[in-house]
Order: sequence, then C-alpha cells, then structure tokens
Amino acid sequence: MAISSFMCCCMNMLSCFSNSKGRNRTHAMEIMEEKEWGMVGKRGCQFVVEDKPFFINGFNTYWLMVLSAYERKKEVTKVLHQASSVGLNVCRTWAFYDAGSRALQITPGVYNEKVFEGLDFVLSEAKRFGIRLILSFVNNWNAFGGKAQYVNWGRDAGLSITCDDDFFSDPTIKGYYKAHVKAILNRVNTITNVMYKDDPTIFAWELINEPRCPSDPSGDKLQAWIEEMASYVKSIDPVHLLEIGEEGFYGYSNPDKMLLNPSRCAGEGGTDFIRNHQASGIDFASVHMYPDSWIKQPDSKARLNFGRTWMQSHIDDADNVLGMPVVFGEFGVSRKHEGFSFSFRDTFINMVHQTLLRSTKKGGSGAGSLLWQLFTEGTENMDDGYAVNLAKAPSVSHMLALQSKRLKNLVTKSSRKWFWSGKNKNLLNKFTTNHEEPQK
Repeated sequence: MAISSFMCCCMNMLSCFSNSKGRNRTHAMEIMEEKEWGMVGKRGCQFVVEDKPFFINGFNTYWLMVLSAYERKKEVTKVLHQASSVGLNVCRTWAFYDAGSRALQITPGVYNEKVFEGLDFVLSEAKRFGIRLILSFVNNWNAFGGKAQYVNWGRDAGLSITCDDDFFSDPTIKGYYKAHVKAILNRVNTITNVMYKDDPTIFAWELINEPRCPSDPSGDKLQAWIEEMASYVKSIDPVHLLEIGEEGFYGYSNPDKMLLNPSRCAGEGGTDFIRNHQASGIDFASVHMYPDSWIKQPDSKARLNFGRTWMQSHIDDADNVLGMPVVFGEFGVSRKHEGFSFSFRDTFINMVHQTLLRSTKKGGSGAGSLLWQLFTEGTENMDDGYAVNLAKAPSVSHMLALQSKRLKNLVTKSSRKWFWSGKNKNLLNKFTTNHEEPQK
C-alpha cells in the first residue's frame, strides 16, 4: 500500500487469542517438531511444495522487523500467533528501512546489526508459527526510505541526478540496490544459523513495493531495471521464487487492457503488467487492489464490480498469456475512506476469496491473496486506516479461517492425477520449459 467483513466459530477463535497459554504452547511445539519444510516452488500456474499444491491465504504486516529490533517482540509474536490461529500461511513484510533513526541500512552497504537481528527474529518466529514470508527489498514510496533515499545517497556522493526515477537507471544507484540485495540474501540468521537464501521459511523475494516510473511512460526504463535485477537476484539465489511487487496496472504493450485500469494516469506510470511479468527470472505475478481509493465515487456496487473485473482480468492473463501463478499481494478497505462500512469490508473480502476459489478449483492461476493488513494491540500508532485486529474483528477472522479450511481441504482431497489433469495440465504443457519438466 502507498504509505502517501457465524459468531460461534468466531468467539472460539477470539478466546484462543485472549486466553491461549496452553493452546499456544501446544501449537508452537507441534510446529517445532515438524520435519524441515520443503522449499516452495512452482509448476505451471500453481505453487508446489514437495509435489503438492500450495495456495496462499495470507496477510501483510510491514512493521515486523522494526518492532522486533526495538524491544517489542511480543507484538510480533502476537500478530503471527493470531494469523496462524486462523490458518494464514504467508506474510509479506519489509526487509528494508533506508536511513532514519531506526534504519536497517544506515548508508549504502552499512547496516544496523540490531535491526538485522530483528529481522532474524521475525524469520525464526514465522517458522515457529508455520508462516512463510515474502520479503521486499525496497519501497517505491518515501516511507522507510525507498527509492528517494537511494537517490539522495547518490546526490550526496556527487552524482548528477535529475529525478527520483534515476533510481532505475543510474549505475551507481543500481549498485547500491544490488549490494543491499546481496546483503539480505547472504545474511546468516543469528538465531537459526541458516543463510537467508537457503531458508525455506522465505516464500519469495520481492524486487520493490509498488514500482512506478512516471518519467518514462513507455515503460522501457522500468522494464530494463526489472530484467537486470531479476537476473541479479537469481544469480545469487536461483532457488527461491521471485516477484516484482506491482499493483497490476496495464501499460502500452496492451493498449486495450489499459481501459481496465482504475484511471488514465495508472497506465502512464511506467508499469506494464503483462510485459513486466514476462521478464526472465520472474516466477509469479503480483497485483494490488484498492477499489475504495481507486474508485472515487462512494458506490459499493461499482467498487465491487471493479474488483471482480480487475481480479478476473489478471487471472485470465496469468492463465493464458503469462503461464504463471498470480497473487493478489495487497487488498483491503480503509476506514478513512468515504463510504466505508464493516459490512462492505466483509463483502469485499468474501468477493476476493470466492473469485480465487473459482480459479483454484479448476486448476487455474489464482494462487492466493494477502490482506492489507493485520495489526494487534499496541500497534495502533502505525495504523494507516486499513488495519485489522483479528481479536476485534470476528467476521474477518471467520472468513479468513473458512478460506484457510477450504484451501487445506482442496489440497488434501486433490490427488496428483487431479492436480495435473484438465486445464492445469494443458497450461503446464504450454508454459513449462525443458528444464522445468514435471516429475513423473
């Protein structure tokens, strides 16, 4: 997100949040006693772990590293526990904080070990609660530093900089970014003693949160950056999955698709959903969705209709053009926007889940979604309007738990014959390269 919606079942879940010592300890012990996780991979349009499909029902919580580093580990543990209690299996969070009083990266290549140890704790605690992580390398926006901070570092070094979009083209600044990527990938966790690039707790790497390059509406500059950085990440870590972190806006390579964007300017920001995701090294497509902020009129029906169309278009593209899973990496509704209601939030979340299930049940590319965003008691000061505290949102807790159950049952009931039959088998044959042949 640019930092510019049963009751009996729900009450049972809420009671585990507020009075859960025994259950929490048992849950953690069960996870710790499991065999080592397999690394998440992909086959055709679906994610797999040890030859079984893996579907995402997840969430965003961006502040985990910073709070962990500064004596607030209890909030990190609490939000991961609450997420795990409703079956959420993937969390997307920041692996960056560029400059500032609590920075991870103080200056290019210089790190605050205390903050890095905070990220180490997040990884170890996520594994303890059975949650995998998507780690993002940098922000397009100014919050937590972002590309503007990289550009400022370049200016301080005497570079001739014209605008923040030089982040994507200046060789020195690109070198700063690559050095940060290398530092993250090669980091050895001080708690688990596992190098990040070898840790299956990490679901995927993300190049940048919500990239935009409006100085080049053609998209050429951003495309070149994606191709270069994807290749660089894969040269160090060819095993983990990699995504871009895009919002899903269509660009000039598909002018007819641009009509689906929420606004004209969305298509002029230098991103190009289909073209960008055809870059070598990108393993799955990322899409964000905020109809309450993108669709200005406070019309719930119009916002829901946009959301359905937006999702289905990207699922169809992933099925028929890209041949890869698509993850709706951010979706949410803000209490700060005109027309907000808890009822609409519930309806919106249910729409997202149902749209994905229709794809999932037929072996399509709709691989999952991550709610923006989960918070817990004590973190209200960081709330951007989208925060959901599961202990205070029983309807959302119920829906998330129900979606987790549906996806788990789908994996349990699906045999390999089903998994690689029908539509998904055709997609696999169409898009799998020679070195990605399915196991017999």
